[in-house]
Amino acid sequence: MPDTRLGDLPEDVRVYLRPTGFIDAPFGHDGKALRLAGGLLWFSAVELIAAQDEKRVRSELVPVERLEATLAELAAGPRASAESTLARLTAERPALRLGERTLRFDQPHVMGILNMTPDSFSDGGRNMDADAAASAAVDMAAAGASIIDIGGESTRPGAQPVWEGDELARVQPVLQRLKASGAVLSIDTRKASVMEAALDAGAHIVNDVSALTFDDAAIGVVARSACPVVLMHHQGDPQTMQDQPSYADPLIEVYDWLQRRIAAAEAGGIARERIIIDPGIGFGKRLRHNLDLLNGLALFHGLGCPILLGASRKRLIGALANEAPVEERLGGSIALAMTGLASGVQILRVHDVRETVQAAKVWRGLRDAALTPPLS
Repeated sequence: MPDTRLGDLPEDVRVYLRPTGFIDAPFGHDGKALRLAGGLLWFSAVELIAAQDEKRVRSELVPVERLEATLAELAAGPRASAESTLARLTAERPALRLGERTLRFDQPHVMGILNMTPDSFSDGGRNMDADAAASAAVDMAAAGASIIDIGGESTRPGAQPVWEGDELARVQPVLQRLKASGAVLSIDTRKASVMEAALDAGAHIVNDVSALTFDDAAIGVVARSACPVVLMHHQGDPQTMQDQPSYADPLIEVYDWLQRRIAAAEAGGIARERIIIDPGIGFGKRLRHNLDLLNGLALFHGLGCPILLGASRKRLIGALANEAPVEERLGGSIALAMTGLASGVQILRVHDVRETVQAAKVWRGLRDAALTPPLS
């Protein structure tokens, strides 16, 4: 990477800010730390990354106390963009009112996975009966899941598409049974007709692994309903996405792609404060790509939306842990969940709700203790 001075960077350079240097508490550090996204983390530095054509040309670690002066060195265009990014990094994420519940993003949430599919990579075939699935959802909510994510089509690598009628027949009875439960319900689908029917049946959130690219009518459905939507990054479709995924810089490319999808959603009438982003761990990515994204998760706060992390039981755990099979990946799943929490992720999408909630409560207790003002 060439040693380019910030002041010499051209107008067309893109500047990214990744919060780092996290500290226990801001007490006694006035002007030296900033609160991340209105949550429980405070950062004392940022990695300033400058890129052209998604290729890094400069990377510099900048303490918060020198950040304003450092950004002032940039040309006008990059400086204005970087200052907007900084404002998004520190802005509180608006709460979402969903049915009888309110989701506040000053603390992390657990989203429980409920797959009504015969072929999902982890729990395929386990919840095909509507009554049993509804009971499992109630158990997850009782264990502390803030959201239940219900899906009727597997999007694991190699999965085949499901006709929308079959997909809806799988999820609609469960949604109807859970509608009066008080739980926040999410519909995991790429199809506009399934979204619309699921929202009518009681779903509150749309979780689209295609980020509203699979079905041209999807943006309109979400905009009209004014429901929150999860936009997830992917490369390719489920049948082929793991064949030859390719990135020059996964972190920068996924960030830019999500930024474009946020802009497309806003242009289609979806309010930014109702958008949640997901970097799409395992969706068109090799092990190294996934690790780059996980290590750089805090960068995505610069998009100004809550972040969802779905890494539970995924293939990367087996790749790092002696090819552990799906049913033996709890430890790795918790490790990745804690990585997410340590990066300020607001939603953890998981199979193992009870264990993840317990881990998150312990992490929250540590943060609460650190953020309690010292005795005078």
